[in-house]
Amino acid sequence: MNRLSRTISALALASLALSGVTAQAKKDKQPKHKKNQDLSANPLANVKSKQPDKELFDKAMIAMKKGRYDVARLDLQTMLNTYPDSEFRMRAKLAVGDSWFKEGGTAALTQAEAEYKDFITFFPQAPEAAEAQMKVGDIYYQQMEKPDRDFNNAENAEREYRNMINMFPDSKLIPRAKQKLRDVQEVMAEREATIGIYYEGKENYTAAIARLQTVVDTFPLYSKSDQALLAIGDAYAGQARMVQIAPGLKGDVRERLHTMYEDRAAKAYAKVITRYPMAPHVEDARDRLVAMNRPVPEPTDAAVAESDAEQKSQRPLRFTDNILGVIKHGPTVVQSAHVGEPSLDDPKRTVAPDINKQNIDLYNEAANAGRPTEPAAVTPTGPNEPPRSDQPSTAPLQMSAPAGGTGVGVSVVNAPNGDTTTDGSAAPAAGSGNASPLVKSVGPTDSTLPAVDKPADAPDQVNDIRPGTAQQQTAATEKQKKTKADLDEESSSKKKKKKGLKKINPF
Repeated sequence: MNRLSRTISALALASLALSGVTAQAKKDKQPKHKKNQDLSANPLANVKSKQPDKELFDKAMIAMKKGRYDVARLDLQTMLNTYPDSEFRMRAKLAVGDSWFKEGGTAALTQAEAEYKDFITFFPQAPEAAEAQMKVGDIYYQQMEKPDRDFNNAENAEREYRNMINMFPDSKLIPRAKQKLRDVQEVMAEREATIGIYYEGKENYTAAIARLQTVVDTFPLYSKSDQALLAIGDAYAGQARMVQIAPGLKGDVRERLHTMYEDRAAKAYAKVITRYPMAPHVEDARDRLVAMNRPVPEPTDAAVAESDAEQKSQRPLRFTDNILGVIKHGPTVVQSAHVGEPSLDDPKRTVAPDINKQNIDLYNEAANAGRPTEPAAVTPTGPNEPPRSDQPSTAPLQMSAPAGGTGVGVSVVNAPNGDTTTDGSAAPAAGSGNASPLVKSVGPTDSTLPAVDKPADAPDQVNDIRPGTAQQQTAATEKQKKTKADLDEESSSKKKKKKGLKKINPF
């Protein structure tokens, strides 16, 4: 009996000690702060007011929390129509869009986007405008497909998040928008890299380089950027191998092209080491450079720190993530980086025709190496340009009329051989033996105008012609003027007509 009582007393003391420890732990426990701001919470829930517009707003929020979105929209519209000057009208207008957003579905999300866009139009300077723009991006974010599916929603989400960051740089939602943008760009980069690696497997190196180069230039925070750069180097190495076996190439041209493509491959491998020194595929890039007998660069301390922060922020892909990726609708973005600035402006996209043009330029450079360059063609100077040093200058000509005359003449300024201008004062005489190159005057030598002549008087007309005399005289005159040549022009059919088969013979 005493033993039982002692056991009960020990258990009671232990329970009291445990309760004290639990109470102290609860007292010392700090409240958890949410990493991102909850946009679905009611910011006016703690506002104590008995005004009718505030009561309508709270009633709508309660209905929305219970999933009665049509009732919530009815209460909000009643408040907006009844109290147009209410201080809660902005939150009510935004809550209408929230009701469509929470209801879900393609039609409801489209209506929610329209409501948010209207809110930004009517209240562009309000703090809630950044929240509305953020939710527009969330609409497309929720509808994103996997990287191997339709990517229109991913592109729209990227555009809306970029607009939010550019339009509201001082908003408290900027960190959340940047992380969403990193997740979206991870999905888009995964799509482009998958297509590029597929083309590389088909030995379509031009298309592969175009896709992978776009990934490297546009999405530097992609979790597999080291693999993309490694694939670019392998594609250039594949082109170098194809040059070695290509028929019809001269030996020197073949060697130059092979060296050029290997240089580009080595450049891609070196960038893996200098930009992503803490990535898992850095050793592969080092091994490839050593195999090509190329120098292996050393990364800077800043590059090592940046790459290490990116790698630590990326969560590794676990088995449960793979299972959920098969079940759920959207993509898996657990590997996206959580540090670094996402790209807000897309550079020029690299396409396959650009790579083809680079290949043609490399071939021309390899084929024309060592050849003397052709001199540039000399173009003549224009009328208003200064004389060139590689062309002789000519004496300028000046058009002028002779003194005292009305004709047009030509005179030479600064004529050679000390001759004077052709103004009539010191011109050499014709036939004097002085072969002067001066241009002679075109106008008349005599500048005096002739006297005005009086027109001759017309002869008197006398109508003394007899009837029939004019016709006979005209016929006789025409008969005399007609020569033998005129008779030859007449057709021979007038002299002798052809008969029978002779009509067919043109000769």
